[in-house]
Amino acid sequence: MHATTPSNDPLAGFTVGVTAARRADELGALLQRRGATVLHAPALRIVQLADDSELLAATKELIDHAPDVVVATTAIGFRGWLAAADGWGLGEALLRCLRGVELLARGPKVKGAVRAAGLTEEWSPSSESMAEVLDRLLGQGVAGRRVALQLHGEPLPGFVEALRAGGAEVVVVPVYRWLPPEDLAPVDRLLDATVGRGVDALTFTSAPAAASLLARAEDRGMKDELLAALGREVLAACVGPVTALPLQSLGVDTVQPERFRIGPLVQLLCQELPSRARVLPIAGRRLEIRGHAVLVDDGLRAVPPAGMALLRALARRPGWVVARAELLRALPGSGSDEHAVETAMARLRTALGAPNLIQTVVKRGYRLAIDPAAGSKYAD
Repeated sequence: MHATTPSNDPLAGFTVGVTAARRADELGALLQRRGATVLHAPALRIVQLADDSELLAATKELIDHAPDVVVATTAIGFRGWLAAADGWGLGEALLRCLRGVELLARGPKVKGAVRAAGLTEEWSPSSESMAEVLDRLLGQGVAGRRVALQLHGEPLPGFVEALRAGGAEVVVVPVYRWLPPEDLAPVDRLLDATVGRGVDALTFTSAPAAASLLARAEDRGMKDELLAALGREVLAACVGPVTALPLQSLGVDTVQPERFRIGPLVQLLCQELPSRARVLPIAGRRLEIRGHAVLVDDGLRAVPPAGMALLRALARRPGWVVARAELLRALPGSGSDEHAVETAMARLRTALGAPNLIQTVVKRGYRLAIDPAAGSKYAD
């Protein structure tokens, strides 16, 4: 890897896992543009319900008995609903129904889909949040009102229950359904990488994706290992609070952007991951230890996995001598030959481009050459 500048590539040296099925290419491109290495494994697949009896029944029910309010939650879901209705010969009837109701659109993309269909939304929240939609409905009062809610494959925890508790009759319109991926190999690779600390962050853009990944980990008997990784070294980044629920219910701390969109999610990662990197003053240089690379001053250096394992072991006790036997245990797939440490150490020094960053202490081991000015807390 060529030297680069951290301000230009805030995610350079970090690996980010993407679990999204929908808009994964867009999310991956945004991450790569900021320097990240992306590991994509869709944790679920979206199945359109054009032939599904639930969607057909809900559509007919609304045409025959028009609701007072329709909430459109996603652009792709709203378009899919209209397309399915067209396929059943009910397209015009559904549009007539929607023209006569209070139509709420969650966010600008949904608003665009509504207007493209020749309809006009009555209101759209500035926050793009379903919580704001719910506040508006409950604030107006829903007792005795009929509310149709267009879902996009996932339930909205608390939303339907709150409306029904307020006295509303709720008709759920399920346009898509989430199912496990047909090919589980990418998910398994992502799980292995996460448990092995081969990724620095996992991104989630839907609650079903988070639940699906957790379910697969449980099937493989590695759920506890996954939760341990997410509880420490691997950052769980969710697009919003609903997405985070399956993780938070198991005690996993998550981060979320203020605006529940993938752009702000990437911006949040650009702040969070560099802030979690270990920074040390060594031999007059600034060393920043990232996921699979090291910033030496402003130059990004790729470091092989064995070298990163050694560097992290040394950085846990900066300035202190770490014995070869301990470093051997830190090496991935280590055997019993301490010569492996010497080989990996030589490659690490070459990768860093500055051999004097790591000192050899004869017959004892190795240590990072912490600057004396850094203070006695690093001293041996």
